[in-house]
Amino acid sequence: MKIVACNSNRPLAEAISASLNLPLTKASVRRFSDMEVFVEIQENVRGEDTFVIQSTSYPANDNLMELLVAIDALRRGSARRITAVIPYFGYARQDRKSGPRTPISAKLVANMITTAGADRVLTMDLHAGQIQGFFDIPVDNLYAAPVLTKDMDKAFDGADTVVISPDVGGVIRARSIAKRLNTDLAIIDKRRERAGVSEVMNIIGDVDGRKCILVDDIVDSAGTLCNAAVALKEKGAASVSAYVTHGVLSGGAVGRVSASPMTELVITDSIQATEAVRLADNVRQISIAPLMAEAVKRISSESSVSSLFD
Repeated sequence: MKIVACNSNRPLAEAISASLNLPLTKASVRRFSDMEVFVEIQENVRGEDTFVIQSTSYPANDNLMELLVAIDALRRGSARRITAVIPYFGYARQDRKSGPRTPISAKLVANMITTAGADRVLTMDLHAGQIQGFFDIPVDNLYAAPVLTKDMDKAFDGADTVVISPDVGGVIRARSIAKRLNTDLAIIDKRRERAGVSEVMNIIGDVDGRKCILVDDIVDSAGTLCNAAVALKEKGAASVSAYVTHGVLSGGAVGRVSASPMTELVITDSIQATEAVRLADNVRQISIAPLMAEAVKRISSESSVSSLFD
């Protein structure tokens, strides 16, 4: 087995290789002076089972290109099998036509990864489950729920908690976490009565005097989470924390979280932490490296991956 790390999330790649007790494959992933991507695998990979670790986070296009070129380098180096390990799959929110003459970019990215020469894909908490069907190769979509609930158990040991879905679309995800914690579920229903009027947040469920745990797959601008935290506090919530798989946190998101009534925002290290995230008092990262490493090991040994979540 060979593990190749590109540049988007080097710390996670190193943590995965440490969990597997396997050194990273020597490779050079660099730019020419005109910013073209160049990848050189500096070890023999002929006949090897290879894994390329690369999140397609910001800058999404550069990181995606690194992944594609690395896959091509391995294919031309006669690797037996190439698995693209993409902890955070960028472009996942463009999974349908949002209007006339608009693209389905997630499908385009899936085609590019397949055409580059990937034999299978390993990812985590895809924004929409149907993206698995965009690929014509096997896809293992891991869930961060076991990692998140383990941390919740430590943080809220025995407290009166309620799991909150910040929108109607995230109910299935929130329900699975509520089931694991054996606690109640509440839903925030956002609606805008008419154009130009600010949206009203209706909370379905009992939150008064309870510790609220917001659960989502992606936090980008953090506007939804911060507005939800304000609404929950107004309804009498004792405290509000948020657990999110992918911390995109673009623009002034970290400042928005710091100024919000949220006690804590917990994200995984599927995307490398920025300086702002590292310095923020109420933003914390937990590692998915052991879970990813176990999945890599099972794929390599042709064992069941789904049994990780039984």
